[in-house]
Amino acid sequence: MTQTESPHPLAKPSSRLVESSSRLVEPSSRLVELVETPRTVLVIGSGGREHALAWALARDPGVTVHIAPGNPGTAAVGTNHAVDPMDGEAVASLAVELGADLVVVGPEAPLVVGVADDVRDRGIPVFGPSAEAARIEGSKAFAKEIMEAAGVPTADARLCLDMGGVLAALDEFGPPYVVKDDGLAAGKGVIVTDDRDAAIRHAASCRTVIVEEYLDGPEVSLFALSDGVHVLPFEPAQDFKRVGDGDTGPNTGGMGAYTPLPWAPPGLVDEVVQTVIQPTVDELRRRGTPFVGLLYAGLALTSRGLRVVEFNCRFGDPESQPLLTRLKTPLYEVLLAAATGELGGHAPLEWGSGAAVGVVVAAQGYPEAPRKGDPITGADVEGVFHAGTALDASGQLVSAGGRVLTVVGTGDTLAEARDAAYAKVAGISLPGGFSRSDIALLASRPPERKGDGSFSVQFSTGCGQLNGKGTVPNTVHPSSGSGSVKA
Repeated sequence: MTQTESPHPLAKPSSRLVESSSRLVEPSSRLVELVETPRTVLVIGSGGREHALAWALARDPGVTVHIAPGNPGTAAVGTNHAVDPMDGEAVASLAVELGADLVVVGPEAPLVVGVADDVRDRGIPVFGPSAEAARIEGSKAFAKEIMEAAGVPTADARLCLDMGGVLAALDEFGPPYVVKDDGLAAGKGVIVTDDRDAAIRHAASCRTVIVEEYLDGPEVSLFALSDGVHVLPFEPAQDFKRVGDGDTGPNTGGMGAYTPLPWAPPGLVDEVVQTVIQPTVDELRRRGTPFVGLLYAGLALTSRGLRVVEFNCRFGDPESQPLLTRLKTPLYEVLLAAATGELGGHAPLEWGSGAAVGVVVAAQGYPEAPRKGDPITGADVEGVFHAGTALDASGQLVSAGGRVLTVVGTGDTLAEARDAAYAKVAGISLPGGFSRSDIALLASRPPERKGDGSFSVQFSTGCGQLNGKGTVPNTVHPSSGSGSVKA
């Protein structure tokens, strides 16, 4: 749908916003104007995603970055402010005080409680959805409702109001059992298991329970910017949810990610935009709650075709770190375009050649009971993004969360990027800290060419729903076993 077909749902921007967004019309003058007219951006959040966003924004000439509350890593690329990211009035007041041209709300929790709404009410453009639109992540039941209305392919699911409903759904779908908490759970509210008793115990710990059919095949993360009408996709990435090598152990917020995906079927991004992203954005706009921000689609490439596993209403972590490392398009311009309804005429995003791999360094005891306060050394190198860090009374960098750092390596090939990432990890000291050793391992191996001209492709599932290897054909119908693709 073009802008001429339907008026854009965003209110007419102020003259300041018109001046800012007009830069999109003439790319050749963009950098000059940025330098001549400094722009101020306020990033909300304190994790690795926010560090990556602040770092990427600070690469744009003429952009000054502020972060609230930030972390020791963000302090190197901008100015931190001790403001509670969940306090919408405090965030809005800070944005006014700074004269912010754009506010970028990073985490899901502030979005779900309406921090973006509070800032918009002050007349400042915001990259991040309203509280109503953020329900796409805040409520899995709401997300399922939107997908059904929009005709988006997803797993069959049951919303269970009591344990009797849970037991019936488990019997209906059978193993492997997929049990989800309906609300926000920082990426750890899902269990995939063959153990029925474990599934029941997880359901008992949830506020509202959703039981889904199991989806085979690898998971893919695809981000798309949205201005409420138009969408602009990123390249796909894959993250690794389970804590241990070989996709073992409990789910986490993510232990690493890589991009691009050498095994991804041709036309995957176009298919996802056409069948998932655009219909979802259209349905939310139809309901009067346009989605302005980053729509994250977690996808399973199953033997029955593409299926949506989940939606998120913000940049993913740790996928953002390698993705933003490869992004060549100035980040400020596209986030502002989304915030002001100007994505319609924007060119596709530009990407650097090569690959990027991000490896999470986690604290001892993560994800159940991460230890805090341990000293960190060796993290002051390019490509290290802070997530759970702080400075102690003496100024020493220490751990302050479960996922402490995301270490990104780049290279001409995925194998080179992986080697670079792990070389940096080896130089970091964190007592009791650990990381997975197999991030992007299978994907970085060259295809095994056969005598008949076909080749097999190996991949990790990323989600922990499968162990081992698989093969992805040149359609969106991967299998979980052995197979081949014609060259």
